[in-house]
Amino acid sequence: MKILANSRDWRSYTGSVFVTFSALSLTACGVVDEMRKGEKGTDLPAVAASVPETDAEVVEQIVADADDCLLVVWEAQEERDIAFDRAHDQAEGGAISCATGTSPSQFERAIASIRDAAGSGDKARMLREVDIPLIYIDNDGNRRALADPQTVDAVFDEVFDGATMAMLQRIDLSQMTVVPEQKGGFFELGSLWLVVDEPGSRPRIVTVNRQAIMEAAEAARAKAQAGENGVSRQSG
Repeated sequence: MKILANSRDWRSYTGSVFVTFSALSLTACGVVDEMRKGEKGTDLPAVAASVPETDAEVVEQIVADADDCLLVVWEAQEERDIAFDRAHDQAEGGAISCATGTSPSQFERAIASIRDAAGSGDKARMLREVDIPLIYIDNDGNRRALADPQTVDAVFDEVFDGATMAMLQRIDLSQMTVVPEQKGGFFELGSLWLVVDEPGSRPRIVTVNRQAIMEAAEAARAKAQAGENGVSRQSG
């Protein structure tokens, strides 16, 4: 089962950037300059660094390597982790940068903060990771849009109960699935959705799906049981 979040529409933003290669070249120049400064971990791709080239030729090589969405994302950021982003941009469903409008490193930072907040049990820290409106889907599949911080605070213990906090503590970037049509990323059968408000920015929680959390837990138990049965048969 997968219930999609009501996330932001990035078509108007990305469409204007990708209309022509010349527009992309202009967008990328600042990033190329930064990459050429020799900052730690931000070397140019081997294909682009092999021979001296003009900025336009470097950009063309990078675009040919399918880094065009990352170039757009980086241009919207004051600080960039170019090496990490290039190494981790591919997720189940496509490129994170193209599907979500932000970089893998921004997701990594958000995920680490969510895990820490859930592990600490600190309500205030957890609420800082939540976007408004927050879509909450209960155990029976009923969907509610929690439209203000006060409402989220009032039902916090229902939304972020023990099962939800346990799920939040085990999420990892490598487990994320992106859905370009929804412009976001989800974990554990749609238990959790993250999207961003602005291009290049840090994602926040927009959907908590308790029904999907239960289904993911049941699927995990069934898988574990099947594995145990398989081991027992081999031992016998």
